[in-house]
Amino acid sequence: MKLIVGLGNPGIEYQFTPHNVGFLAIDRIATSLGVEVRNRQCRALTARAVIADQPVLLAKPETFMNLSGLSVRELVAEYEASPEFDLIVIQDELDFPLGTLRIHTRRSSAGHNGIESIIGALGTQDFLRIRIGVAPDHKVSDGRSYLLSPMRKADLQVVDGILDATEEAVKMILKEGPAAAMNRFNRKEPEENGKD
Repeated sequence: MKLIVGLGNPGIEYQFTPHNVGFLAIDRIATSLGVEVRNRQCRALTARAVIADQPVLLAKPETFMNLSGLSVRELVAEYEASPEFDLIVIQDELDFPLGTLRIHTRRSSAGHNGIESIIGALGTQDFLRIRIGVAPDHKVSDGRSYLLSPMRKADLQVVDGILDATEEAVKMILKEGPAAAMNRFNRKEPEENGKD
């Protein structure tokens, strides 16, 4: 079973904040697969599905961002999953411009509290991460306040496009492997008319 975990905060007030793009990505994937993320287990809302002929569990921890590791550790134990091979975490990334997508593994948390919690709970940083850039085009004095405030309409349109790309990335990781997905999605400047 592959575990695909989107990070965010539960509650309607956080639904469309930059910190919740991980939840939004899980919802987008679930919608396209025709499933609902509503089963409660391991302190998360979950749904089972199949992507690229592989059984997957979509999960949105309900522990709040800073304690995401509590839920992820329980999910890994419940499904006897190997973080290195079976876990994909989708997170927001304030260090990347809005609408950027990068796939990484074996990295520190880079100050992301949700990732820090997961690394602490699992005792390893060796798991795959899809990092969705949420940094605004204007300077913000308080990053935490920005991350927990509703996104502007224009920003939501950008996010809408990157959620589609995130879904593609997940499918490619499961079908062709992480290296192929990194090669495609981590390019600094995607070629408009280049080979795909």
